[in-house]
Amino acid sequence: MFSGTFTALLTPFRNGEVDVEALEGMVELQIQHGASGLVPCGTTGETPAMSEAEDRLVVETVVRVANGRVPVIAGTGSNSTDMAIKYTAMAQEVGADGSLQVAPYYNKPTQEGLYRHFTAIAESTELPLVLYNIPGRTGVTISAETMGRLAEIPTIVGVKDSTLSMNMIADVIDLCGEEFDVLSGDDPMTLPLIALGGRGVISVASNVAPGAISDMVNSLLSGDFERGRELHYELLPLFRALFVETNPIPVKTAASLLGLCSDEMRLPLVPMKGENLGVLQETLDRSAHLLPTPEEV
Repeated sequence: MFSGTFTALLTPFRNGEVDVEALEGMVELQIQHGASGLVPCGTTGETPAMSEAEDRLVVETVVRVANGRVPVIAGTGSNSTDMAIKYTAMAQEVGADGSLQVAPYYNKPTQEGLYRHFTAIAESTELPLVLYNIPGRTGVTISAETMGRLAEIPTIVGVKDSTLSMNMIADVIDLCGEEFDVLSGDDPMTLPLIALGGRGVISVASNVAPGAISDMVNSLLSGDFERGRELHYELLPLFRALFVETNPIPVKTAASLLGLCSDEMRLPLVPMKGENLGVLQETLDRSAHLLPTPEEV
């Protein structure tokens, strides 16, 4: 169902409010540069620091501007099952095409608790669900066996994998079957994940390099691994620079340097400065051929 390059969209802010105009421009840039879909209100979108009304505004705006040209998978997960159901209902109401559901963070549920959490959400909505396995942020891993159980539910259609484990990815693909969409949650893992049978990436880097990421993923999915590897290594310095500090600090800073939005963030995130900012600027300068031109921004 979901294949290709899906951008984990930044949420632009200005003077403490969602910058709707900048968000509209970012959505249009993504579509014009070949993004397969858009994922607002995830980690990269700073949704933990946003209100319910702001989440709704962002999803509504992305759905409106996308206007059916690409699917919108809204981040509507929570460590509260009831709240995840509520946010998912909101996303369905405003026209999203799918929901990204992170594993409950902080609570550290058992595998049975994870299964029941995602099952309850799936039973509450008509939206297809993409699970989000990111133990580095949540403190819990959805096991491959639990993923296999969840894949039997028709509306649970895939996973964004940020485990950094090729064994996990292989086991999920093996247990969940060919119809289950396994997407990389880490840009540098996209090439090996697709080689194992994955379907693409939910990308941070495509906020600032949508054309190059889309070209890499499309090449890999079409079997042109020579071209895909070439682009992977061209993009690798950018992938690394965008994680010199906690995501989304570097990518929002990069977007600001490119003129896409301001570098305003919500506490507890703070803007980059010092040596890391210099590393990022140097990398952007060296990667300019992979980025939108000033005329395109």
